[in-house]
Amino acid sequence: MADNSGKKWWKEAVVYQIWPRSFQDSTGNGVGDIPGITARLPYLAELGINVIWLSPVFASPNDDMGYDISDYRAIMPEFGTMEDFDTMLEAAHSLGIKILMDLVVNHSSDEHEWFKQARSSRDNPYRNYYIWRDSSGVDAEGKPLPPNNWGSEFGGPAWKYDEHTDQWYLHMFSVKQPDLNWENPAVRQEIFDLVNFWLDKGVDGFRLDAINIISKPEGLPDDPSVVPDKHSSSIPFVIKNGTRVHEWMHELNMATFDHYDCMTVGEMSCTSPQDAVQFSGFTSDELHMIFHFEHVGLDNAPGEGKWSYQPLELTALKQVLNTWQLELAGKAWGSLYWNNHDQPRIVSRFGNDSPEYRERSGKMLATVLHGMQGTPYIYQGEEMGMTNVKFESIEDYKDLDSINFYDDLVTQRQQISADEAMALIHLKGRDNARTPMQWSAGHKAGFSTAEPWIGLNPNYVDINAEEAMSRPDSLWHHYRQLLALRRGELKDLLVYGTFVPLAPEDTEVYAYERHGEGEKLLVVANFTDRELTREFELAALPGVELVLSNYADDAGSALRPYEAKIYRVVA
Repeated sequence: MADNSGKKWWKEAVVYQIWPRSFQDSTGNGVGDIPGITARLPYLAELGINVIWLSPVFASPNDDMGYDISDYRAIMPEFGTMEDFDTMLEAAHSLGIKILMDLVVNHSSDEHEWFKQARSSRDNPYRNYYIWRDSSGVDAEGKPLPPNNWGSEFGGPAWKYDEHTDQWYLHMFSVKQPDLNWENPAVRQEIFDLVNFWLDKGVDGFRLDAINIISKPEGLPDDPSVVPDKHSSSIPFVIKNGTRVHEWMHELNMATFDHYDCMTVGEMSCTSPQDAVQFSGFTSDELHMIFHFEHVGLDNAPGEGKWSYQPLELTALKQVLNTWQLELAGKAWGSLYWNNHDQPRIVSRFGNDSPEYRERSGKMLATVLHGMQGTPYIYQGEEMGMTNVKFESIEDYKDLDSINFYDDLVTQRQQISADEAMALIHLKGRDNARTPMQWSAGHKAGFSTAEPWIGLNPNYVDINAEEAMSRPDSLWHHYRQLLALRRGELKDLLVYGTFVPLAPEDTEVYAYERHGEGEKLLVVANFTDRELTREFELAALPGVELVLSNYADDAGSALRPYEAKIYRVVA
C-alpha cells in the first residue's frame, strides 16, 4: 500500500489546462493543433507552470469535441501526428513541464471499432463491451420504450434504440458516446493496456473524465428524481459513485499508475469530501486527487441544475471551499480550480468583468484560490482575464450541450423563449471557455491566419497575452508572482501549511490563515466593488510583511474594491 501523506511533486505542481482546438493554430486552417502547443511552450514556462493537462487529442469524430474517442492509440488528424505529439512531449520535458493526458473511459465514440463490432449483432464478442438492454415495453403507438427512465447529461433519454439488433444502448452523454461496460473484465483490461501504452511513451499522468459514474446500479432501476421537462440528468441521483467504482479504481491503479511516477486526478460530479477521501486518501491506492463541482454550482438556482442562475453568496462559497480544505486535511489531497473547458470564465462569473474591475477582481480570485492547500489548475486565458462571450445566435455556438439545451427547451418544447435561452447560454455555456486564445491584438488574435473554427471574443483587441505581458501590473504578472511564491519562497507554507478559516459569516470578505513551522500567512480578499474596513490580528503583529497585493500600496485595515493581500509573519 502506497503512502502519499508526505511531500510529492504533484502536490507542489501548478497545472495549466490546454484546450488544443482553441490554443494555437500552426497550419492556417483555423483549428489549434499540437505543433501550435509546442510553439507556445516557452510562454507557459515563463508563466511558471510545470504541468500541462492536455484535453483530448485522440482520434475522434468530435461529436463532443474529442470526448468521444474512436481510437485511443491514435492522434486526431486535425491536431497533427504521433510524431508531432512525441516532439511536443520531448520539448515540454526539456523545459521542466510534465504532460497529463485526458482519459475518457466511461464511454467511447460510437465510431470506435469496438462499438461498430458490438452493434453488428447480439452474438458479436464485443457486444458486452457496452451496456445493452431490451425494451421495457411499447407505447400506445406500438413503439419500443427505453429500458428505464434515465435522463442523459445532455438532455433527453439516456438510451438509444438500435433497430438492427432490437435493443437499446446506454449513453449518459451524447447518443454518439455509448457507455463502456466496466463489469466486463475484458473492457477493464483494454483500458489498462491503453493507459500503459501512453505511460510507456513518457506521459506523466492522466485526468480521468467522468470516472465516478463507471459503476451503474445493479438492475438499472428507474430514477425517482428525473424531471424531463427540466432537461435533467440521472447522474446525480442513481449513477454517481456506484457500488464497484472503488474496486475498479484500485484495480486500475495497481495495473497501471502504481508502476510509474505519475499524477492522477479524477473528474467527479456529485461528490462529497468524504467520498474524496475514499478516492484520493493518502493510502487509498486509487487516485491522487479529484475535481469536485460544489463551488461551481453555487450560481445555479436551487433544484434547477446548470441551466439556471442565482447570484453567488460569498458565505456559501466559503462554506464549500473551507469544508473541503478542512475535511481533506491530513487525509487526502485536493485540487484547486476556478475554470476549465466546461465552465464559464471566472472573472465574468464570480468577479467583475467591467473594464474598471476585470483585472482587479481577477487578481483577487487568483489570490484566494492559490493561497489554499491543494494542487492549483489554471485554464488557458485565465491568466490574462479572458471573459465570457455573447454570440448573438445559437448558430454561432459549437458546444453540443448548449445546442441541445436550446433545441430541447426552445425549439421542441417551447418552454422558454429564445432570448431566455441565449441569456443562460451567455452565462453558463461551455463555449465561454472555448473561444480562441487571445495572443495579441493582431489578425485573428494571433491564434490563426484563417477564420477560427469558432468565433473570437471581440474584446481580444484589449485583452490579450501580448498586452498583459508588456505591463508589469497586469493580471498575467500577478499570476506569475503567485506561481513563483508557490513554487519558491513560500512553497512549504502554501503547499503544506495548515488551513485555518477566519470570519466564515462575513458576507463581503474572504479571509483565512496558513500555518507552518514558525511562520504564518494571512490571506484577505474583498469580494465587493466597495471600500470596506476589517481588522485582522495577524496583520497588526510586529514584523508582519506584505508579500503580495493587487494594489500598489497597503491601506492597512481598509480594503479597497476587490483588494486582495497576503501577509506573512515569522513567529
